[in-house]
Amino acid sequence: MDVRDAIATRYSCRAFLPTPVSEAVVRDILERAARAPSGGNLQPWLVHVIAGERIEALKAMLRPRFAAELPHGEGGEYDVYPRNLKEPYYTRRSRVGSQLYDSIGIPRENRAGRYQQFSRNYLFYDAPVGIFVSMDRSMGAPQWSDVGSFIQNIMLLARAHGLHTCPQEAWTNWHKTLSPFLKLSSEHILFCGIALGYADEAAPINRWRAEREPVDAFARFEGF
Repeated sequence: MDVRDAIATRYSCRAFLPTPVSEAVVRDILERAARAPSGGNLQPWLVHVIAGERIEALKAMLRPRFAAELPHGEGGEYDVYPRNLKEPYYTRRSRVGSQLYDSIGIPRENRAGRYQQFSRNYLFYDAPVGIFVSMDRSMGAPQWSDVGSFIQNIMLLARAHGLHTCPQEAWTNWHKTLSPFLKLSSEHILFCGIALGYADEAAPINRWRAEREPVDAFARFEGF
């Protein structure tokens, strides 16, 4: 698949088919993704991949806790969004949230329905593979940027295999449970999860796309 097509067809998939994905495919994706740019070649990412009985065990641990602990879970180790989000970012976030819930017919006033949909984050939206990406706590903003490049590579390489993904920073809200589950060292911080699998293309939640600003809204060209 041409990289332009991979970028154009990537979206945050929120409904997956149960079709399994082989370990060999996931290994191939990660091996190639590791070619991401990395300042000083630090390669600051750490990855845990779960599937089968292991992913079901995690779901079984969390499901009974949803009703009492959502939407914040155990509380994140970092803020997914800046506090007091200013414009134009607040409007963009609000708009995409409305588009998501409108696609599945859950109105704003149906808080229980929204929490139920939000809980599907922690079931990996039924994807057969869950990927967790962590990094050493001693790393700074440049290394977080490198990890972002690595994650983008994973998502684009998944498209080359006909797979889809959903990056999920919301997993930081279960870091106290995930650290012992993954045997994650205290020296590492969990950054995000990634759901990986085959998209259920018929699911309404997968049939809309978030808007993007035109180039002239965010870029300046000089000297051409």
